Amino acid sequence: MEAPQNFEETARQIRRLGTILFAFFAIVAGIVLFLMVDPTLSVFQPKPKLEFSEVPESYPEGDFDKIENGIHLRTGFVQGEGLMAVVNNCTNCHSAKLVTQNRMTKEGWQATIKWMQETQNLWDLGKNEAIIVDYLATYYAPEKKGRRENLDNIEWYELK
Repeated sequence: MEAPQNFEETARQIRRLGTILFAFFAIVAGIVLFLMVDPTLSVFQPKPKLEFSEVPESYPEGDFDKIENGIHLRTGFVQGEGLMAVVNNCTNCHSAKLVTQNRMTKEGWQATIKWMQETQNLWDLGKNEAIIVDYLATYYAPEKKGRRENLDNIEWYELK
């Protein structure tokens, strides 16, 4: 009768040892996985606290709306009449790059503004709408570029 009890005790010890080894390897695997994702352990480094009123270093005080070589540095917009109306109304909701990558006629910009008002909750621009549309149609109008020029001086050969 002592043999079955001895067997049960041995089985219990083996199960306990297996559980401990499994937990150990699970912890080691977790640590290795964490180090693969974040090898610098930046999670444990203190983050600098910024005050709400602080301006990023790239825009020293007074230079927030600086214009250099005809370009508004913060947004990339071209300097011109209506620039600040565009900055104040357009960059509240989306990046300035969304504007500068597009080229439209006056009618196209008006249609885009109307679409944003109908579907994207853009507020009524009032008298600023004409200023904004004039600015955009002046500086972000379609470019008169067509297809690239034909290739010249190329020795063509037939594919077989």
